Amino acid sequence: MYMKKIFTIVLLGCELLMFNSCGEYQKVLKSTDVNYKYEYAKSAFEKGKYGQATTILEELVTVLKGTVHAEESLYLLGLSHYENQDYMNSGSYFKTYYQHYPKGQYTELARFYAGYGYYLDSPETQLDQTGTYKAIEELQNFLDYFPKSDKASIAQNAIFELQDKLVLKELQSAYLYYNLGNYMGNNYESAVIVAKNALKDYPYSKYKEDLEMLILKARFQEADQSVDYKKADRFRDVIDEYYSFVNDYPNSENRKEADNIFEIAKKYVKE
Repeated sequence: MYMKKIFTIVLLGCELLMFNSCGEYQKVLKSTDVNYKYEYAKSAFEKGKYGQATTILEELVTVLKGTVHAEESLYLLGLSHYENQDYMNSGSYFKTYYQHYPKGQYTELARFYAGYGYYLDSPETQLDQTGTYKAIEELQNFLDYFPKSDKASIAQNAIFELQDKLVLKELQSAYLYYNLGNYMGNNYESAVIVAKNALKDYPYSKYKEDLEMLILKARFQEADQSVDYKKADRFRDVIDEYYSFVNDYPNSENRKEADNIFEIAKKYVKE
């Protein structure tokens, strides 16, 4: 019975605290005192109430233009959206900040968080990658402006990861062409073109070996399924790709498959 009373008292106390907190927030929303609202917004941010902070700051940033709080309020609005995982809005406000304050107190952080937010929001590979390109652009701009920043390595690693995502999408596209084979045209050639363009654009990707192996396989299938008078020339291309692959990856897990392709190709090419 005693413990039940204690629990009831604690529960009522929590409810009263929540009511007072919500009541103050509603009071702030209705207030016309700019300083009072701004101080509440900063306090809400510090307490992790990012939704409240963004609601109030979105109203205040226009009002505070030209005041001593203009710069800080704009940055804080971007950061509130960022902490609330609304990376599109945060990026927009961060970009507005560093465009208005190119040498501002928070410019380095605004540029970093703009790009890193887009990185965190980057879509899955099967989706449109516009956001990924945007993230790379913002992060690269950050590195260009602040190459010695303590966040430079974080930004660079994020760029590498985003680039690998773009390469993976190209690899998946190349495999799609490969699997289509000669259906309604020479899709093996299309697979080679997509893979080689990916290698050209991202020569240090972790998918480099996969792309080169796919090129070898596509060249082999193209040659193997060719009409007789084209086989010799196309198998020469296969051999060229084989030597390129084994030179780059002599101990590859795909070496056995590559060697088998080479042995077949040699039979069609006169010394």
